[in-house]
Amino acid sequence: MPIAEMAEAFAAGLHQVLAPGTFGLMLFGIALGFAVGILPGLGGPTTLALMLPFIFTMQPVEAFAFLLGMAAVTGTTGDITSVLFGVPGEPTTASTIVDGHPMAKKGEAGRALGAALMSSLVGAVFGALALAAAIPVVRPLVLTFGSPELFMLAVLGLTFVASLSGEAVVKGLIAAGMGLMLATIGLDPISGTERYTFGQLFLWDGIGLVPITIGFFAIPEIIDLAVQRSAIARSTVGKLGGVMEGVKDTFRHFCLVIRCSALGAYIGVIPGMGGGVSQWLAYAHAVQSSPRRERFGKGAVEGVLGPGAANNSTLGGNLIPTVAFGVPGGVMTAILLGAFTIHGLVPGPSMLTPESRGGHLSLTFSFVWTIVISNLVTVTICFLFLRQLAKVTQIRGSVLTPPILLLVYLGAFAEKNAIEDLLLVLIFGAIGWAMEKLRWPRPPLILGLVLGPLAENRLFLSVDNYGAAWLWRPGVLVLIAITLIGALYPVFKRYLLRREQPAGHAAVRTLAFDRTALFTLAIVAATAWALWESRGFGLRAGLFPWAIGFPLLALGILQLFFDVTRMGQHAGTRSPEPAPEIPPAVLATRTVAAFGWILGFPLAIWLLGFTIGGVLCTLLALKIGSRERWPISLAIAAGAWTFVYGVFVEALHVPFPPGALFAWLHVSVP
Repeated sequence: MPIAEMAEAFAAGLHQVLAPGTFGLMLFGIALGFAVGILPGLGGPTTLALMLPFIFTMQPVEAFAFLLGMAAVTGTTGDITSVLFGVPGEPTTASTIVDGHPMAKKGEAGRALGAALMSSLVGAVFGALALAAAIPVVRPLVLTFGSPELFMLAVLGLTFVASLSGEAVVKGLIAAGMGLMLATIGLDPISGTERYTFGQLFLWDGIGLVPITIGFFAIPEIIDLAVQRSAIARSTVGKLGGVMEGVKDTFRHFCLVIRCSALGAYIGVIPGMGGGVSQWLAYAHAVQSSPRRERFGKGAVEGVLGPGAANNSTLGGNLIPTVAFGVPGGVMTAILLGAFTIHGLVPGPSMLTPESRGGHLSLTFSFVWTIVISNLVTVTICFLFLRQLAKVTQIRGSVLTPPILLLVYLGAFAEKNAIEDLLLVLIFGAIGWAMEKLRWPRPPLILGLVLGPLAENRLFLSVDNYGAAWLWRPGVLVLIAITLIGALYPVFKRYLLRREQPAGHAAVRTLAFDRTALFTLAIVAATAWALWESRGFGLRAGLFPWAIGFPLLALGILQLFFDVTRMGQHAGTRSPEPAPEIPPAVLATRTVAAFGWILGFPLAIWLLGFTIGGVLCTLLALKIGSRERWPISLAIAAGAWTFVYGVFVEALHVPFPPGALFAWLHVSVP
């Protein structure tokens, strides 16, 4: 590609981002990212999923400026909570606690925050530049890939995510297979055959990414917030001083910051790794490269600089396989891939081709500019309002849960304007909560759901064009080998660890059938039923369900055997479960109450409509469920009604149903 075309697209990307409408939406996304990063428990992926319904009416550059502006800053602001309170604002900022919080305890909170914010800015800019530099390199590689290689890349991405599920590699593979099977629900795009629709018209288009993602990630977090019933931060903030000293530390250890930024970008390119992995690798590198390792864990500034740089450069690396191959680098980019689908964009050559040739290269470069500008704005605001931002963490979880629940159901409805999607939120919220409690990995399922349609299309084209010969293409063989290594390496590692155990710690098997085994049995039964139903689909409609269903059934039976026999446990090595902070009886009561409100919201919405039922349920949840004072409850309920009516009814013109009760009474509701 000529350099002139690249430079023109690079400048066009900046011009698009700085357009007033796009820039305003980016600032709005940054503001949401601020709140999400500072408040523990919400999570970047959760909020990103909640915001997907808002992008339907936006232009592509506006949508990605809004979403990327939000995603780019959650790690930066999450460091504030990690340093001040020892509670990670985001999972990707957990390693900042190790040295950042001890610095705060020693009266160096300002220095730790200055170091975290400036290293985050350097890391974000490095990751964005890595994305820009990769574009001319990956484009020739992408053009050499055919359908077989693209299908195997999707499988590779899912396998990498599954293999990073700790010791639960089989569970990760099963979760990925579940996501792929869920993606087959609806009408087959070629033959028009109905697949797993249960005769329901609203399932003909498949199950939406938005309600499932919202239910999967938001509902478990809401339950946790409702159960805890405490202030998010349980300590007060002392005096913040020495911020500029932390900024100077960034440049004193600039080589370390650059090395950790490069490490984060590199880890981000590998599908499934993400900031959760890169932060700890960067921390380990900071320790190993220091001549005074004994300082770490007690307040070493290098322990803040390394993770701060790495977890912010990871997003730029994550976007490289996402844009080039349609393989998400992590959960957040998997949700962003859903935004590609919403706007009819296909990752691959078109995203790396200039507009003059029918591509979207300037849009890709706008991603680079959005990451850079978002982090510049965020770090500037953080430096100006650190003290005020710290006070936000004092908000109680009980105040947050009712309005967030309303937003969950608003977002789920707005994708298709279908009240049935509220039921999907409930179903997949319960499944997501169960998977979290039973320690099943959730990201592989979401990635499988996102990649399912692309993988199915590429598998059909591979079989249709090459027959079985596509399996012997050199690129496919290389990717199969890498996939097998990624899947088997954790198993091999566990085998080696077992062999190193003393003789008295040999593996034992004890027969037991508990809730974990029951959940696995439900998966096996559902997979067997899906395969039985697919017997009449025909070759085109049944190819993908068969290719996924039979391995999924085999893996499910294997995992059921592990669960029932407790295979892999070692005598004398199991650590006792930590005693819960909340008594079990109280925990059970609060959990049931949380589920009651989660079920009550869609019921009230169905009976009375969103503008009346949703807002009324918000008020009751605040006053009765959270026991808030009347002024606070009324103020939040009024704000919720203003938001619902102003944004959804007036601005977006969402056709809310009037409510079943009013329909029965033949009463017209404005």
